[in-house]
Amino acid sequence: MRAWARKSWVVLAGVALSAALVAGCGSAPPPEEPRAVPSPTAAPPPPGLVPVTVEVPENMRQQPFTQPREALVPEGWTMSVYARTSGPRLLAWAPDGVLLVSVPSTGEVLRIGDDGETSVLLGELTEPHGLAFDGNRLYVAESNQVSVYSYADGQATNPQVIAPGLPDGSLEDLRGIYEHALKSVVLGADGSVLFSIGSTGNISAEDRDAEPPRATIMRIPPGGGAPEPFATGVRNGTGLAVAPDGGVWTAVNGRDNVPEPETGEVRTGYVNDNPPEALALLTPGRELGWPFCNPVGGPTDLGFARDAQTNPDGSRMDCAALPPIERSLPAHSAPLGMNFVELPPPYGPGALIGVHGSWNRTPPRAPEVAFFAWRDGVLGEQQTLVGGFQYPDGTRWGRPVAAVVGPDGAVYISDDYADAVYRLAPPA
Repeated sequence: MRAWARKSWVVLAGVALSAALVAGCGSAPPPEEPRAVPSPTAAPPPPGLVPVTVEVPENMRQQPFTQPREALVPEGWTMSVYARTSGPRLLAWAPDGVLLVSVPSTGEVLRIGDDGETSVLLGELTEPHGLAFDGNRLYVAESNQVSVYSYADGQATNPQVIAPGLPDGSLEDLRGIYEHALKSVVLGADGSVLFSIGSTGNISAEDRDAEPPRATIMRIPPGGGAPEPFATGVRNGTGLAVAPDGGVWTAVNGRDNVPEPETGEVRTGYVNDNPPEALALLTPGRELGWPFCNPVGGPTDLGFARDAQTNPDGSRMDCAALPPIERSLPAHSAPLGMNFVELPPPYGPGALIGVHGSWNRTPPRAPEVAFFAWRDGVLGEQQTLVGGFQYPDGTRWGRPVAAVVGPDGAVYISDDYADAVYRLAPPA
């Protein structure tokens, strides 16, 4: 699935949504046709959620907020537009209590003030995406490198590149085509630095032998050193987070148009629900199979099936020998940002994942902010924390990317489709 999305709003028989670059699988979909706007509450909301009108300051009522939008949130919670900016992606709270957001499309990392106004912290970067803090050290993952900055007095200075020369669209041998160029970064509990390198395409098996590595999670040891593969066969592990017990988890965007293992046929009914999106605990040397083995079953303890296109006789990889995947999301969910958080009761500790939604599934997989409770080192069932971004006819007004909890206890959510950052507030 593609690593980031942009869109432009156009006027055509009223206002219509038009996607320019899509965080989905394979090639970009055609622009959405203008349609009447149905009620997002036509279908029953998930248990425990109620529809609320998204509160929008008057100076932020550009598309898609020129008309009221409803979201589905826990009863008693409120949701408002906190900031507007072009294509916001991953979020991080700075030590001084300022919310930072990466904007790959403009090459910037922005500060968001209490009044929702944005200012540039870092500019002229190459598709910055992942953000992580270790005390006053800010790690930024660009498409071609990972750097660390000194952060003080609201400024990021003294950049040091700790992982140079990462593969992206600038590689001449790829002719500028790199479908999953964006990188994510986290700090391990032991002081290591881990970052993702996505695959160049849907089933680009040559990534397995590429140098520098592709389709991997890389690790820089504590104290520095050369990055080494930590986990392999990770098609696009944009979701990358460290759990309360120190375990490193990834949420993976699975392949498109997967053929049935038995027949080798690409059939819509099978593709719609396969392969599930892996949510896996990473250990040193873990193999997640791509592109030779695909997850099957779920939502827990998923096995693997050989890929009938790249591994028809099983000679490329023994799928049955791979450890089962701990948990999954439905196929084509497109999980992006992942963060472990503490929410008010009845939720408690767990993982928040921005589910971007499918680009080519029929019917479309809906975007949402998903919550997975954390209990004794295990992730529980997927729960919708925020929904309502997709109408019954499949059109959408928003697509969440990431969600983090702020110092005030509210959840802040980036949406690169609506060009917005939301504030989801629990009852006072």
